[in-house]
Amino acid sequence: MIPEERPDGPGAGEESARLQEAGSVRKGSDPLAQTPRGHPQSRRARVHQQITKELRMRTGAENLYRATSNAWVRETVALELSYVNSSLQLLKEELEELNGSSVEADRPEGEGITVPMIPLGLKETKELDWSTPLKELISGHFGEDSASYEAEIKELGDLRQAIRTPSRSEAGLELLMAYYTQLCFLDARFVAPPGNLGLLFHWYDSLTGVPAQQRALAFEKGSVLFNIGALHTQIGARQDRSCPEGTRRAVEAFQKAAGAFSLLRENFSRAPSPDMSPASLSMLEGLMTAQAQECIFEGLLLPSPEAPQDCLAQLRLAQEAAQVAAEYRQVHRTMTQPPVRDYVPFPWTTLVHVKAEYFCALAHYHAAVALCDSPPAEEDSPVLPQAFLGPPATSEARGAVLPQEQEERRNLGKAHLKRSILGQEEALRLHAVCRALRRVDLLQAVLAQALQRSLAKYSELDREDDFLETAEAPDIQPKTQQKPEIRAPSFSRVKVTDIFQRLGPLSVFSAKNHWRLAGPVRVTRGEAGFGLTLRGDAPVLVAAVIPGGPAAAAGLQEGDYIVSLNGQPCKWWRHAEVVAQLKGVGNEGVSLQVVTLLPRAEPPGPGHHRPALGGLLRIQKECGWGTPAPARASPRRFLGWSRKAKRGKTTGRLSPQP
Repeated sequence: MIPEERPDGPGAGEESARLQEAGSVRKGSDPLAQTPRGHPQSRRARVHQQITKELRMRTGAENLYRATSNAWVRETVALELSYVNSSLQLLKEELEELNGSSVEADRPEGEGITVPMIPLGLKETKELDWSTPLKELISGHFGEDSASYEAEIKELGDLRQAIRTPSRSEAGLELLMAYYTQLCFLDARFVAPPGNLGLLFHWYDSLTGVPAQQRALAFEKGSVLFNIGALHTQIGARQDRSCPEGTRRAVEAFQKAAGAFSLLRENFSRAPSPDMSPASLSMLEGLMTAQAQECIFEGLLLPSPEAPQDCLAQLRLAQEAAQVAAEYRQVHRTMTQPPVRDYVPFPWTTLVHVKAEYFCALAHYHAAVALCDSPPAEEDSPVLPQAFLGPPATSEARGAVLPQEQEERRNLGKAHLKRSILGQEEALRLHAVCRALRRVDLLQAVLAQALQRSLAKYSELDREDDFLETAEAPDIQPKTQQKPEIRAPSFSRVKVTDIFQRLGPLSVFSAKNHWRLAGPVRVTRGEAGFGLTLRGDAPVLVAAVIPGGPAAAAGLQEGDYIVSLNGQPCKWWRHAEVVAQLKGVGNEGVSLQVVTLLPRAEPPGPGHHRPALGGLLRIQKECGWGTPAPARASPRRFLGWSRKAKRGKTTGRLSPQP
C-alpha cells in the first residue's frame, strides 16, 4: 500500500468526497445487521439472542478475570473465555452467511470432496474514542483549531469501526490494510518516543478469548496485522479446491497468511496476548505453510488430459503426499510442545494429527499404484530407488533396493497398501476421538473414501494361494516440485492518503519535531529580487538568504519553511508554484509566514508550539518521506517493538520502513 501525501492539500470537503468514492473500501460487514435476503427471520433472531448471551457471559468472565488474583480461578476463567470466544466466532460466521454479507459466503455447487482446512478467527476489539487525545495534540502541539478537524477524526473513527467486522474478501483485506497504513501515519505524526497517545487499546486473544490491553500504538498495529493474516486463512479455507483456479487462490491465500504471521513474529517481542507470542506465530506460520502444501498436492490430483499416469507420475504424487505429511508432523510437534499446547484448540491439534496420518497413508497408496499398475520404463529405473527410504527400522539408509520382477513388485505394492490401510484406520480413529471433528461429516467422508479405495486395491492384489508374509514397506522420501513461498502482505496494492495531511508534510509537521512559527512578515522586492533562494517542495525551503537583502531585513533565515503566502496556506505547494506567486508580486511586496525547526535540545520558548524529539533528517530517514517526490513512493511497513523493552513496556513503535 502506498502512503500518499498529496501536495494539493485538500480540505475537509474534498476529504469527505474522497471517502464517498472509496466507500466500498471503508465499510465493514456488520455481522449484527439484518439484510432482506429472504432467510428465515426466526433463525436469524435465534442467532442474535445467542450472540447477546455469549457477550454477556464474556463481560462477566472478563470482569472476574481482572478482579481475582487466585491463579486457579484465573486459569478456569481463561478456559471459559476461550470457549465463549470460539462460540462467538462461529455464531458471527453463521449470521454473516444468513445475512449474505460476504461475497464468498455461498460455496459453489457441485464441489468435490476435499479435506477441510483450519481458518483462524479474527481478534476482536472494543470501541475507541480518538477525539480527546487528537484534539489536544492538534491544538496544543500543532497550534491549529481542533474543531476544524472534526471530519478527519470522525473518518478515522469510522475506519476503525469498519475494521472490526471486515468482509471475508479482498475488500476486507483492503480495509484492514488501509487502517494499518493510517496507523503508520498516526505514529509518524502524533507519537513522539517514548510517549503514546494516551489511549488504551483493548483486544481479545484470538485463541483463548482472554482480554489484553496496552497503551502502545504498536499493539494496535500488531493486532491489525494479525487480523490481516487471519482473514487470509478464512479466504483460503473457503475456496473451491475442486478446480485449478480455486486451488491456486487457496495456495496464494495461505502463503500470504504465513507471510503476515512471519512479519509479526520477526518484529514483535513480549506480546501481551498468547496468540501474538513468538511461539504461537511460529506455529501458525508452519500451519499455513502446511495447508498451502496440501493445496499444491490437491492441484496435482485434479484430472488433466495432459497429465501422464505412468509409474514416475505416481511416484511423484507419493513423494508430494509424503511432503505434506512431513509438514503436518512438524506442525503437530509444535502444537504439542509448551507453551503452545496450553492454548491451541484441541480440535486443531487432532485435525493436524489426522492429516499427518492421512497423507502418509496416501503416499503409500500412490507408491503401491506405481509398483503394481504402472510398470516402470527403463529410463525410470534410476529414479525409483530415490523415491524411497530404507525400512522403518533403518530409515537412515537411503536408496532402498527395489525388486525388478513383477511378482516381487506386487508383493511390495501389497506392503505399501498395508501401511496405507493402517494409516487410514489410524486417521479415522483419531477423528472419532475428537468430538468436534466427529461433527465434520466431510472429513469423515474423505477418510472413509480413501480407506475403501485402499482396501479395494489390496483385495485386487491379494490371492488365495498367497501364503508368503508381506514384507515391510519402506518409507517414502518427502519431496515437492513446488515449495510454498512465504509472502509478506502486499500493502502497495492500495493507495491511501493521510487523513490528517492538512496539518502539513510529515517531514516537518509531526510530534517528533519542535518548530517556531514566525510572521506574517512583509518582504518587498529589491533591485536584485527578494534576496533569497528557494529549494524543495511541500514545504518549500529557504535555502539561502543574501545578507543585507529584503529577506534578511524582514527576519527570514536559512532553513525556514514557507507555510503561508499572502494569507494562503502553502505547506503542500511545489517549488514552481511558490516561485510563480513571487514573480507576480508587485511593489507592495509579499506577506510570508514561515516555521523554523528547532534543535532537539532547545527548550521551547514563548510562542513556540510544544513539540517532541526529532529533526528533519532523522524523520526523513525513519519514515522515508523527505520531499514530495519520494513521499509518493511505497515505503514498506514493518513492526518495530523493541526486544529490549522491559516487561509491560515498549520502547519502539511500528513504523513505515523505506
